[in-house]
Amino acid sequence: MAFKHLPQKDWYRILGAEPSENLTELKQKYQKLVLLYHPDKQSADVPAGEVEERVQRFIEIDQAWKILGNEETKKEYDLQRHEDDLMQTWPVDAQIYLEDMSWNKGEECYTSLCRCGGKYTVSRNEAEEKWIRVTKGQILHPYSH
Repeated sequence: MAFKHLPQKDWYRILGAEPSENLTELKQKYQKLVLLYHPDKQSADVPAGEVEERVQRFIEIDQAWKILGNEETKKEYDLQRHEDDLMQTWPVDAQIYLEDMSWNKGEECYTSLCRCGGKYTVSRNEAEEKWIRVTKGQILHPYSH
């Protein structure tokens, strides 16, 4: 099942869980919430507006379990969360100045380490600019990230 990039909801928060919890712990939290919010378990004297809120909460709990209760979709969701966290903490755009890069005499190029663990390489011809703007998706070195 392919996991689409959905508007970000914190499925762990919806289940009252932490990402470090195992599948058994997640299932226990899911089952408790389902019993609490299931439409068939609601008393007759609950106001209509509250019933609708509880139904919506039940639907969210069910969606959370569909994602977190399946190893494959949980893994994809966790990767998406990690990527989103990185996008929030790291700049998407960055400036690298030639004077901040190291000159590699043997290869006749400038190099700079990338935050991902790779490195940016700028040839002598590319170095004619005073600075190089590095944007997500633009690779300035022959090495893959």
